[in-house]
Amino acid sequence: MLPVRPALTAILIAVAALPAAGPVRADNPLSGADTRGDAGQPSKIWMNETDLRAALAGKAVAGEYPSGREFHETYEADGRVAYADDLRASGGHWSIESGAFCTIYDDDPMGGCFRVHKVGSNCYEFYFVARTEEEARAAQKEPSWTARAWLEQEPATCKDHISA
Repeated sequence: MLPVRPALTAILIAVAALPAAGPVRADNPLSGADTRGDAGQPSKIWMNETDLRAALAGKAVAGEYPSGREFHETYEADGRVAYADDLRASGGHWSIESGAFCTIYDDDPMGGCFRVHKVGSNCYEFYFVARTEEEARAAQKEPSWTARAWLEQEPATCKDHISA
């Protein structure tokens, strides 16, 4: 075993030999950008509460489900939500619980809580994690891709394929 002082010197020499850190790159998880995980698949960087509020509060989105069915949803600044697709229209409220964006409808159980991944300057993917706000606070499920949406006031930047 090396005495403490020579061991510390060896560690410092090894650290000094490492390449210097460069600028934060887009594929760096600390950059907030999409990164590559195992087998080259995209890793998800979930939006936090501050980002979700800034991106969605007081805004209207258009979106689509995996089936191709389209929907429109408005997230009022006061927490109310209005949803419409070709089959129904519902009102309710939205909230953010434990990092999940929740849309809970007054007359329809189809709402839920979703982790949100921003995949372009105006493209958001929603991953179901809980049916209720209470469930989102207690124990979220493994995220499951549910829909993607974009702000209606700006050009959509979603690609033709789904990144899930």
